[in-house]
Parts: sequence; C-alpha cells; structure tokens
Amino acid sequence: MEKSILIVDDSFSLRQTITIALKGAGYQVVEAADGKEALKKLDGRKFNLVISDLNMPNLDGLSFVREMKQMPSYKFTPVIMLTTESSEARKQEGKAVGIRAWVNKPFQPPVLLDAVAKLVQP
Repeated sequence: MEKSILIVDDSFSLRQTITIALKGAGYQVVEAADGKEALKKLDGRKFNLVISDLNMPNLDGLSFVREMKQMPSYKFTPVIMLTTESSEARKQEGKAVGIRAWVNKPFQPPVLLDAVAKLVQP
C-alpha cells in the first residue's frame, strides 16, 4: 500500500517541487495551500506524514499542527516543518507542539526524502 503524505504550503511552486519529489519516490500526495485548508483535508483518511510550512496566511504551521494533534486520528501523525525559519526558539516551539523534524528552505529533494523515509513507518 502506498504511503500518503499531506503537504501544507502557501507556495504553489514549492508544493509542486515537493509533490514531484515525493511521487517520484512512490508516495501518494495531497496538497493544501494553508493550515485552514489542511484541516479540512484531515477528514479521517490516513496520512503517514505531514510536511508543513511555518509562515502561511489564514493559519500558520504551528497553529495548524496544534489543531491537528487535538484530533484523535492524527495525534500520532509525524510532522516535518519545512521553513526558512531556523531560530532555536522556533524549533523548540515546534518540538513542543509535536513537530518531529525541521528542514530549512531552500532544500535539496534528497535531504527532504531522507527525512521523510526516517519518519514514514514501513
């Protein structure tokens, strides 16, 4: 069975780049343009991983993850934060809400795929 990943980022071109890399590695991908749209996609279907941007309109990445982790079906879904933010304080804030990995933009697809492979359960 294919592993399914939710990508949450307000940049269309970045979502496309991530989608191409993930699909090329054999993953199914669902996209959302911001945290609000992503919450609507959390409708009971199984996601093996979420990759989210931090700074987005409507609902930022940390707020989205906080809300997602309140949902019993997604409480244990791992999250990678993909962002330009690299401050230790932000990383600690992310860890506190349940973010498992932090990948800085710009990124190389192999670096992201490596982080994905470590978090998606076989």
